Amino acid sequence: MWSIASHRRLERLSGMRSINCALPKLNVHMANPETPFMNSVIELPFNRLLGLEVANDPAKVLELPAGGQYLNHLGTVHAGAQLALAEASSGEFLLRTMGDMQGIVPVVRRLESKFRKPAHGVLTSTATAPEGIEGVRSELEAKGRALVTIQVELYDETKAHTLSASVEWFVTRAQV
Repeated sequence: MWSIASHRRLERLSGMRSINCALPKLNVHMANPETPFMNSVIELPFNRLLGLEVANDPAKVLELPAGGQYLNHLGTVHAGAQLALAEASSGEFLLRTMGDMQGIVPVVRRLESKFRKPAHGVLTSTATAPEGIEGVRSELEAKGRALVTIQVELYDETKAHTLSASVEWFVTRAQV
């Protein structure tokens, strides 16, 4: 059984700091039955490895801290790091907007991106659902599955717009 004590133990072992407590507890189906819900996509092992964090600015979603490990051969933030931030930000947006739904399984189906300017330092993201979330909720209720596209924008510490991405998610009900 998962408990607050289990969560705290995981934080100590993983070195992960507590995230914004204002985020709702989300009942997204996960492969590991030991973890019945997720507070944020930053809890996923890959995102912890990258060091992704919940943005302090409420207008932003996530951030990638500055660090030499994220740089490419030109000294700018690597394309792979930016794409990982964009994908994680779209997932975080889904969790925040659909987290009240029980037993959903979201999976990325397609990611399209355009690099706009070289990225330097800390990167932050914004995310929106241009077609809204209510249609997705209705389709999930009616068919048990839906597609939703999340638009993500990345900005560096100079406020330069570094990447635009469109992430299409396939969302279905968990099979019990």
